[in-house]
Amino acid sequence: MSNPSQNDDASWLAWLCLSRASFALIFTAYAAAIPLLTPEWGMSAGQTGLVQSSWHLGYLVSLFTVGFLSDRYGAKRVFLVSSIGASASAMIFAVFADSFLSGVLLYGLTGLFSGGSYTPGLTLISERVASNKRGRAMGFYLAAASFGYAMALVLTGALTPWIGWRGAFIVNASGPLLGTLLALYALRATPNLIHPAPAGQPATGSLPVVLGNKPAMLATWAYTFHSWEMLGMKAWMPAFLAAAAYVSGSTATAAASLGAGLTAIAYIGSMAGSVAGGALSDRMGRTWTMLVMSFASITCSLTLGWMISLPLWLLVVIAAFYSFVAIGDSSVYSSAITELVPPRYIGAAYSVRSALGFGAGAVSPWVFGLVLDATRAADASPTWSWGLAWCALGIGALFGPLAALRLRRMPESALMAGGKR
Repeated sequence: MSNPSQNDDASWLAWLCLSRASFALIFTAYAAAIPLLTPEWGMSAGQTGLVQSSWHLGYLVSLFTVGFLSDRYGAKRVFLVSSIGASASAMIFAVFADSFLSGVLLYGLTGLFSGGSYTPGLTLISERVASNKRGRAMGFYLAAASFGYAMALVLTGALTPWIGWRGAFIVNASGPLLGTLLALYALRATPNLIHPAPAGQPATGSLPVVLGNKPAMLATWAYTFHSWEMLGMKAWMPAFLAAAAYVSGSTATAAASLGAGLTAIAYIGSMAGSVAGGALSDRMGRTWTMLVMSFASITCSLTLGWMISLPLWLLVVIAAFYSFVAIGDSSVYSSAITELVPPRYIGAAYSVRSALGFGAGAVSPWVFGLVLDATRAADASPTWSWGLAWCALGIGALFGPLAALRLRRMPESALMAGGKR
């Protein structure tokens, strides 16, 4: 007979994951429409990437803020209050964005209110789920976001030919409103916890405490370079697969729709990767999983762009594997933070991690676009343009495994995953 408390935990996590998936619907709506918006808004590839980067910059500020607020006011309260702002800002972007400038400002505003469903949600999971099951639980939470990303791509790709990209954006912007309602239901009986500071540690001024925690900072630096690669990949994968479809003979509009649909298929790999990576880290150890997943994803970054002329079905298979390994260690970094930092400072630690990780992730789509612009200006072939652009992500990500190796050698790494490092 199953344990009722375990069933309650599973039901609670399922509702929370559904909420997270709904919030994520607006996250990739713009990326799916890049092939159409670039000419319609008169943007260069660099400007196109900058619109996506503005969302990441807003998201960075949001995550940095909500982490400290969660420590002070409780993760549940911050999660629910920020959800209201996320619902309003997403709809404002969907209805009013109509140019490069308005896109930068309004998508950045959307990102600014979107962080409340991420790190406070992870904090809520860490408060409820035991360490030996935490990696898998956080993996499911991140997989829910990947499901939302995929659904946004499917909706945008399917609806754009019928109601235009703006109509598709409005549909996706309804996701945060649904996510807010689901969160209210999921957290209706969840206490709002405010943890006391450990003996001898300050209740305020938590930033120096986190910055002085060397193991936690190594996990944070590993996450930073992971984010450079992963967020750059998410921003440009739809456009890359659309370009591959165009190379294979599709029209521009059909290629854009096909690129979004194919990326949605590839994102199924992200869902599987989040759960598998989290569960693997519970079983094999946090740093072990970081190293395996990061080396595999870096290999994909360094090779994917050169394969643009491959048959589309094969390219999608490779992209799905790339998505699997690129996100496979995301939940691992989140779990590691909760095991290396006292509960009072988890929000602050997530804030520092988010500032660095999403800071890198805000820059990488722009750099990717700059490489495309430079190579196209030099009359490079699509293979060289996309090959070098993807390599920019892989080269930046190389520093992540180095930080993970240093963390693995520290005695504090035994605090993770029940001593499995």
